[in-house]
Amino acid sequence: MTTIAIVDYGMGNFHSVARALKYAAPDADVRICNQPQEIAAADRVVFPGQGAMADCMRTLNESGLRDAVVRAAREKPLLGVCVGEQMLFDSSEEGGTSCLGLFPGVVRRFSGPRFADLLAGDDDACLADTGAAGLADTSPERLKVPHMGWNKVRQTRSHPIWAGIPDETHFYFVHSYYADPADPGLTVGETDYGLAFTCAVAAANIFAVQFHPEKSAEHGLRLYRNFVDWQP
Repeated sequence: MTTIAIVDYGMGNFHSVARALKYAAPDADVRICNQPQEIAAADRVVFPGQGAMADCMRTLNESGLRDAVVRAAREKPLLGVCVGEQMLFDSSEEGGTSCLGLFPGVVRRFSGPRFADLLAGDDDACLADTGAAGLADTSPERLKVPHMGWNKVRQTRSHPIWAGIPDETHFYFVHSYYADPADPGLTVGETDYGLAFTCAVAAANIFAVQFHPEKSAEHGLRLYRNFVDWQP
């Protein structure tokens, strides 16, 4: 039986991810893990995240799980979700925070005259649910930050994780920051929100997404199933 460790360092929607994975892959052993040895023993790792980047990195470091996550990213299939995707990069404009540096690039904020803040303070907290009013595929004069709702994802290159998921499928987003890879070859998915931005990256045994598969109905569940079946 495949064992999947969901990394619990105190800053993620771990239970929602676990429920979705258990539904998508009932034959897998899905565990929420907060000990390095549990992550090391797992066959696959899911790395979610929510909240301010500085808090996420501090909490990850204090949890003692940082080295286990980095090691897993080098040795076994790893799926990053939301801030878990952003943390894989070098740094974030949010507080000038240094991240894990597994991928070259910077996490940037939606900014400029086209964007207007909707919520004060940190808004990558992923608190919305799929019943929230979406902002998908709209181009108003001023776009709201955070970007919240359903948007089409363009598959910029093929990948086993996209199997059975049509190009331009809608996925659910809640975020104010997005990853800007230094290497365009990392990008496997893009979304438009005032600009075209990278929303999915992949290299070797790592696949990571800005959107929330666990909030994205049948195609989100298919993505989780594909991750369980993936043989990088």
